Amino acid sequence: MAKKFAFIVHPRADVAQDMGRLWKPLGLVPEAVYDWSMRHLPLPPINFGPVVRKDASGEPAGWIIILPVGARQLLTSGRKWSIAKIEQAVDKAEALGAEVVGLGALTSPIAAGGTLLRQRPNLTITSGNAFTAKLTYEAIARLLPATGAPDPHIAFVGATGSVGSCVVDLAAEAGLPGEVTLVARNRSRLEDLATRTRTTSTGTRVTVATEMSAVRTADLVVLLTSAADSVLRSEHLKPGAVVLDDTQPRNTDVSLLTERPDVTVVDGGMAFVDGFDIRADIGDIPSGYAYACLCETMLLALDDHRGPFSGRNPTVDQAHHMQRLADRFGHLGFGLGDFLSFGRPTTRPEAPARLALAS
Repeated sequence: MAKKFAFIVHPRADVAQDMGRLWKPLGLVPEAVYDWSMRHLPLPPINFGPVVRKDASGEPAGWIIILPVGARQLLTSGRKWSIAKIEQAVDKAEALGAEVVGLGALTSPIAAGGTLLRQRPNLTITSGNAFTAKLTYEAIARLLPATGAPDPHIAFVGATGSVGSCVVDLAAEAGLPGEVTLVARNRSRLEDLATRTRTTSTGTRVTVATEMSAVRTADLVVLLTSAADSVLRSEHLKPGAVVLDDTQPRNTDVSLLTERPDVTVVDGGMAFVDGFDIRADIGDIPSGYAYACLCETMLLALDDHRGPFSGRNPTVDQAHHMQRLADRFGHLGFGLGDFLSFGRPTTRPEAPARLALAS
């Protein structure tokens, strides 16, 4: 029997814009007011809305819970303060009846995939990162022909992170193209990942870097960081580059489309889930789509999973397990849908041609 689930989200870099999704007048509140209020007032987590299976009785299968803390606050207010706020959201999930809780956006890295939260014997907590990594790898495989490069160069930014390292391992397992650049802040961890990648994908040239300038020769740039703001700018990209932005808050700004019309930006970490009705506005995505981390939460609930799942560092085996669950519950969706760019449909990149926004 499927369990009930809850998924925790929070306002991104533009808090007013995201709070306006809850109630339009909230979008008019100055950012400084939100910053002060969220830091100093005891604002409770909010039940944003239910998630309902379309083939069921209409009762909630789960809920979307808003943590009233902005992305920058989570990163700058100290881990102890941020963890306490996340714990309140998990308490809210349990009170609603959830037995599986997914950590969305920055709540996952702040809580180390849930490993820093207090033990709750009757609750499964997941980062959602295993299924995110799996769908990201599938998107990479589909996007490579669209670069038009005979021997494409891939750059992974945030390569040593929780999702990033699993994506690189999945790609290496399947066979990488001739050149790969791994970008992150910690050089020691980068070297360890590079060694593992060279061992798994023999013949691939693997370089490491700690600066964004290293992606300037990449045909495909995959963004996998936990930053609150845009980190990729037009000067970082070669002509005709393809970008897969797998971050929330996203690491690309829509202005990139006008500054560099030759560049294609594709939204990553997204699945087509037409078997569920998500009655909450969780981002700039069309109806029928959902973030992969939310999908992992749904799938574990459908599978009646017990115990924690993908925590700080999901494994390749966990990513493959999530794919098996996605196949098992495929009648509800959980596949990689048509690509989006800043929430808008794009033409499918099945051939080596430029991606154009659909009119």
